[in-house]
Amino acid sequence: MKISFSVLPIVICSFVSFHSSAQTNKNDTINEKKLYIDVHQLEPGKVKFEDVAAAHAKDLAIEKKYGVRFINYWVDEEQGLVYCLSSASDTTSIGKTHAEAHGLLPAYILEVTDGSAAALTGNKKLFLDIHKLGAGNVTAEAVADAHKKDLAVQGKYDVNFINYWVDEKAGVIMCLSEANSAESVVGTHKEAHGLIPVEIHNVKQGE
Repeated sequence: MKISFSVLPIVICSFVSFHSSAQTNKNDTINEKKLYIDVHQLEPGKVKFEDVAAAHAKDLAIEKKYGVRFINYWVDEEQGLVYCLSSASDTTSIGKTHAEAHGLLPAYILEVTDGSAAALTGNKKLFLDIHKLGAGNVTAEAVADAHKKDLAVQGKYDVNFINYWVDEKAGVIMCLSEANSAESVVGTHKEAHGLIPVEIHNVKQGE
């Protein structure tokens, strides 16, 4: 399920957040690895979570060869979209892992920073909402502040924000949350800071 919205015309240099139930291994920072989300745009309606899980298992089997650690992935079966969170030294290592494992290369890869992860309850639907504010229009600090505002009002809409990721260079924010509906997620963002996602995907999570 995908719902698109127009970003509200608000003069602000940044925004909101998103992430997964798994936190980044601190050793990755020591090893100078970075966080990435690579996005696969496949055929709508013809992507099954089970098939993605099988492909992910192949990635895990060879990830060490390229110094990659795959953390989580999310699948929007209806829209044919797959999002993979990993730590690696560069994007080339991720591409090589996917190429050797199953041959499915991402359409693009975002270099991201994340917030502090909350626990999944498993009692609601899982949503990945995406904000595209434009290159140079977002900072990790501003997104962290917006995320705090989301957390302050999420109970009103029965939403549980899990985490977020920010690509400052591309101006993209991804937020992971549990909610009864996409409208509840949008309502939380709207009241908290007024910045509305351009996309919301009902996803399944794997790791």
